[in-house]
Amino acid sequence: MKAFKAPKTSLGNLDAEAAAILITAAADIALIIDEHGVIRDVAFNSEDLAAEMEGEESWLGRPWLDTVAEDSRPKVEAMLKDVADRALPRWRHINQGAGRDGSVPILFSTVRVGEGGRVVAFGRDLRPLSLLQQRLVEAQQSIDRDYARLRHAETRYRMLFQLWTEPVLILDAATLAVLEANRAADQLLGRGGKRGTVRIFLDVFAERARERIQLMLAGMRATGRAEDVQAVLQEDGRDVLVSATPFRQENASLVLVRLTYPQGEAGAVVLPRAKSKMLRLVESVPDAFVVTEQDGRIVTANAAFIEMAQLGAEEQAVGQPLERWLGQPGVEMEVLTANLRQRGPVRLFATTLRGEYGATVDVEISAVTVMNGTGPCFGFAIRDIGTRVTAPGRAAGRAPRSVEQLTELIGQVPLKDLVREATDVIERLCIEAALELTGDNRASAAEMLGLSRQSLYVKLRRYGLGDLPAENDGMG
Repeated sequence: MKAFKAPKTSLGNLDAEAAAILITAAADIALIIDEHGVIRDVAFNSEDLAAEMEGEESWLGRPWLDTVAEDSRPKVEAMLKDVADRALPRWRHINQGAGRDGSVPILFSTVRVGEGGRVVAFGRDLRPLSLLQQRLVEAQQSIDRDYARLRHAETRYRMLFQLWTEPVLILDAATLAVLEANRAADQLLGRGGKRGTVRIFLDVFAERARERIQLMLAGMRATGRAEDVQAVLQEDGRDVLVSATPFRQENASLVLVRLTYPQGEAGAVVLPRAKSKMLRLVESVPDAFVVTEQDGRIVTANAAFIEMAQLGAEEQAVGQPLERWLGQPGVEMEVLTANLRQRGPVRLFATTLRGEYGATVDVEISAVTVMNGTGPCFGFAIRDIGTRVTAPGRAAGRAPRSVEQLTELIGQVPLKDLVREATDVIERLCIEAALELTGDNRASAAEMLGLSRQSLYVKLRRYGLGDLPAENDGMG
């Protein structure tokens, strides 16, 4: 604490009345306490707080210890001892008694004045901060609910994408080069699922149809909309309906094109136009998708899964058990399928995926059960989380598990490990919230959490939260 350089000169002849006005203005509540710890006078700077503290007149002549909640008495004793020892003042959270069996959270600091042992306790009303904390919790709960709804919708879109049988392509708007294509489009382009060959979109069609498609794409670039056109394929002369939708990604102009075969074409499935728009949205998602039979053997897998599993083509995965690449053989797949049969969809199941050549990545799995003509099959959406970006100012350590993830671990790890994991999650979240509320002031955060600064530093190092100095920082 740094005092005034020349208080007698700068403050002038400051009498008791002026000092009382200054003390009242400096705090929401001020207590005058004698050398025996007895309250001699009380002042309020807030009418609301004075009304909340009804019966404060009964504090006069009573020890301060008797006017606070039971859990705050050790803190009051420590504050009075510090001021008697002339130690530096510290702010402490005190639950000051109010009305019948009530209390109000107050942040107190004590200062010794004069030579008679009198002490002034300055208090700040913490109710606005408590209200802010409550709003923060409610906002977080609302975000969690919205995120869960988005995850459900995303899972449904992913399954639709995997079951789609019509050719869908993503083109460069300027050159019309094919950037991405689904499995049906790869077969149409003659690439057999291989991504190495670059093809021009117009080469797929007969020469007499290319002019109409070029006019459609030119109109789309000018107006942002395109009417569907009929065209003929170059390879086998079949008629197709060409639909195009422009979009932008990373400052690049792209076009999503869908080819629809006429109704009744052998081997073709024509979905309603609304469903086809849904497919356009999910076509470019870079996550892995796998469909398996009830016994866990792969029926089909997209290119992202083939790449993650380090395979050359989809044929190498079809007919193989998914657990060959997933987590611990005989454990992870059994837990997933058991949850799918008994509880329905699975979300955010954390595990690992092993490639054919030894590469291992951390993944999250969402899974659903889909009924087909011969019985149920399982769909798995697999997301690589190994390269997930951490928040600025936080170490790139393992992110805390969510409640859903902890639930999914039941049956995989012992109960004592689940309890320890849940405790760590709660402790880390509380520390992060305290640091946010105090503007990363670790001394205040430790006080708010009821920890010593040294204990807080130990926990910060344990969870990798923030950059720690070589020595403890001062009060700030």
